[in-house]
Amino acid sequence: MNDDEPVQRPLGALDLDRAARLHREAFEPMGERGWTRQDIAGLLASPGTAGFLLAAKSGDVGMAICRIAADEAELLTVAVDPRHRRQGAGRRLLEAVIDKVRLAGARTLFLEVGMDNPAARALYDSVGFVAVGHRKGYYARAAGPPADAVVMRLTLK
Repeated sequence: MNDDEPVQRPLGALDLDRAARLHREAFEPMGERGWTRQDIAGLLASPGTAGFLLAAKSGDVGMAICRIAADEAELLTVAVDPRHRRQGAGRRLLEAVIDKVRLAGARTLFLEVGMDNPAARALYDSVGFVAVGHRKGYYARAAGPPADAVVMRLTLK
């Protein structure tokens, strides 16, 4: 095992600054507003919400947050540090979310992803998500027009 192998654990109150930094570094280069410490704290305080932090000794790798309501769940975000992309971190976080919501009794998992984010869309396609809707102008961009979103659904077995 690699001495710097990332370890995944629940995202907690002491991780808010780390999670905000990960979200900011993952999404601001795409022109989106990164979530703040307060944004993440508010989400984690809401019923049915859970998060994961993936970190190595050398630094934080990624984070994910989901929300469960009855038999449905929503992936709110997956944010991977740009230096750790294309190394399986996003898939690992996504699989943790899928396991979490399945164990909580969710039968479906929904998400929105920017039409201008082909890497994320390919990840979601690869685990079985299917497009079920479209949200025009859903993601505000710092430069240029807002980006449309694809609504995707994964049926959990």
